[in-house]
Amino acid sequence: MKIKSKILIIAGSDSSGGAGIQADIKTVTSLGSYAMTALTAVTSQNTMGVSSIFSVSHTEISKQIEFTSKDIRPDAIKIGMLGNTKIINTVLKSISKIKVKKIILDPVMIAKGGAKLIDKKSINILKHKLLKKVSLITPNIPEAEILAGHKILSKRDMIIAGKKILNIGAKSVLIKGGHLNSKITYDIFLEKNKTFVFKNKKINSKHTHGTGCTLSSAIATYYSCGKSLKKSCEKAIKYVNQAIKYAPKYGKGHGPINHLNSINIKKKF
Repeated sequence: MKIKSKILIIAGSDSSGGAGIQADIKTVTSLGSYAMTALTAVTSQNTMGVSSIFSVSHTEISKQIEFTSKDIRPDAIKIGMLGNTKIINTVLKSISKIKVKKIILDPVMIAKGGAKLIDKKSINILKHKLLKKVSLITPNIPEAEILAGHKILSKRDMIIAGKKILNIGAKSVLIKGGHLNSKITYDIFLEKNKTFVFKNKKINSKHTHGTGCTLSSAIATYYSCGKSLKKSCEKAIKYVNQAIKYAPKYGKGHGPINHLNSINIKKKF
């Protein structure tokens, strides 16, 4: 199988393997591309929640990004958990140096169990500096509410919040609608003067750990291969829905999804 593209993932680690950089690597690999990483944090967590977070030093993060990219130039970058202001500023400087145009930002702010992963000062820098440097930002509803300063209770609210995020400086936005209390999931993609609604039947499952990380990495992979952002979102949503549908049901809490759903393993072992 020929490798399609190269993706640099800037994100935190999830010791349970369902989210974070582990989910990112699995996603990029299962979709046929090559994953490189710059680790921002080490977390101790499982399906029940986050126990601890240890941030990697900002100097080591910049070295990972720049030294890796100097040798193997990425076709796209996926940014996940950043954690604090020093890390965000470091990532800003490093991505400016390597000058990769296709960048997908998953604004990781709140863990599935409700733990806050970023402070107010960091959110402010993300909103007013990093947001303008990326091709697409992929907030879920709680994250979109923080970014837009607008309560989201409906599909209409999602569109209003999306337009507010565009007005802050985002080039395009995909608001993930899984948190809405509805039998239908609405994921809304917005760019200048355009709004698209991806409508899917909601899969009732508590095993959705890492869906945000997976979705943004899948978008980055498809986008790196020449698909439009809209088409990349559409295909990535389909991939994640299939991964939820065939989740292995591990753990007592919010279990991981099945990143291998796109692969047919023919050999018996």
